[in-house]
Amino acid sequence: MTNKRNITVARGDGIGPEIMDATLKILEHAGAKIEPEFIDIGEKVYLAGNSSGIPDDAWESLRRTKVFFKGPITTPQGGGYKSLNVTIRKTLGLYANVRPNVSYAPFVETKHPNMDIVIIRENEEDLYAGIEHQQTPEVVQCLKLITRPGSEKIIRYAFEYARKNNRKKVTCFTKDNIMKLTDGLFHKVFKEVAVEYPEIETEHWIIDIGMAKIADTPQDFDVIVMPNLYGDIASDVAAQITGSVGLAGSANIGDQVAMFEAIHGSAPDIAGKGIANPSGLIHGAIMMLVHIGQPEVATKIHNAWLKTLEDRVHTGDIAKNGSSVGTMEFADAVIERLGQQPSTYKPVEYKKVEEADEISFKLAPQVKDRPKADVVRTLDGVDVFLFNNELTPDELGQKLESLQGSAFKLAVITNRGVKVYPQGFPETFTTDHWRCRFQGNEGVTNADIIKLLSRIEEAGLDFIKIENLYKFNDELGYSLGQGQ
Repeated sequence: MTNKRNITVARGDGIGPEIMDATLKILEHAGAKIEPEFIDIGEKVYLAGNSSGIPDDAWESLRRTKVFFKGPITTPQGGGYKSLNVTIRKTLGLYANVRPNVSYAPFVETKHPNMDIVIIRENEEDLYAGIEHQQTPEVVQCLKLITRPGSEKIIRYAFEYARKNNRKKVTCFTKDNIMKLTDGLFHKVFKEVAVEYPEIETEHWIIDIGMAKIADTPQDFDVIVMPNLYGDIASDVAAQITGSVGLAGSANIGDQVAMFEAIHGSAPDIAGKGIANPSGLIHGAIMMLVHIGQPEVATKIHNAWLKTLEDRVHTGDIAKNGSSVGTMEFADAVIERLGQQPSTYKPVEYKKVEEADEISFKLAPQVKDRPKADVVRTLDGVDVFLFNNELTPDELGQKLESLQGSAFKLAVITNRGVKVYPQGFPETFTTDHWRCRFQGNEGVTNADIIKLLSRIEEAGLDFIKIENLYKFNDELGYSLGQGQ
């Protein structure tokens, strides 16, 4: 008997069980050599009192099989529940989210019949670190964390993906005209890595115009790599303009574990009606089969799925003439066409790839184990954030100048990032959250900062937090305030 590959399977919530059962039926008839281990995660687990949404035995299965095939999950609203998808991705180090977006004209209606792009999204960092605080009655913050190793991993993955899949161009999207340090680092690393792939064309777009170009001329792109939040939004937009977000699958790749899923949510409004389109999960399964070394089965299923579309067997979300089939009927139609090839669409063929040679080829240790560059870090001052709803900017500034001492000079006060002292304008809207920047004199130390904070406290001012200001190799490691 042929050995089967153990995989961990979660049916999910909402339409998840329906589309998972349909997809597993296709896999069985196609001859996939898999042995599913079913786990319960998601809404039922949350509501049973497990705040993470995933029990310990599920983690054990995931870490043992190292392949997770997952239906969509519902995170209950309110109650402080954290996204289980984000928890799984970050806990298991699934740093690369890979989302192909292909148009299937003329059988799926789309304004972009020649669209074939792959969005590679960083999966662990950025605002999805989920580090948020309410600091005053009027102001909350979310920390955007971008790291050099994290950026290099995902960017190198994008270039390796392009090389291994005969893609010609890799594009980077950021907003580094505004976020010059965080997005600026991502763009800088992109340019550094690109030098190592001279055969691949590269370009960079600011995210807003880049998104507009995806919506208008997606055929101009090939592989696009971007930080987490932008990638989340862009991949859904790209999937929708292919014809339906319900057609797209997703791979989440790490150095040890990989997860495969549809990109859409659990759609509770149509759950239990048997009308959901299983295509997104089918494409997730195809990506999984390639990953575990069963490309022949992946090829058979993908071509049968294309032939099913050509034969106008469509679920309701993409049906043009009002005639549609249900979830399991669609799966049965794909099964009937196993071994057939499409005639209008170009048949696909996946090649054998050793699992250890997948693009997740230990990029993280390669990046992490590199010798660190010599960097001289010098303390240059401190930003002190205050809660204040009584003093005017001028009153606050004059009071802080009297407290600055010999080690510091008050350089600027900003409110929501905009300079309000010295020489602020009365038209500037302010709230109760103030950043007070003290530039340090040469040789300033943390002990000087502690003394400054003590003087501020003794003066009756309420400081919320501080951010030390550093230079790295004599270059500023902090942004200037708007108007500074």
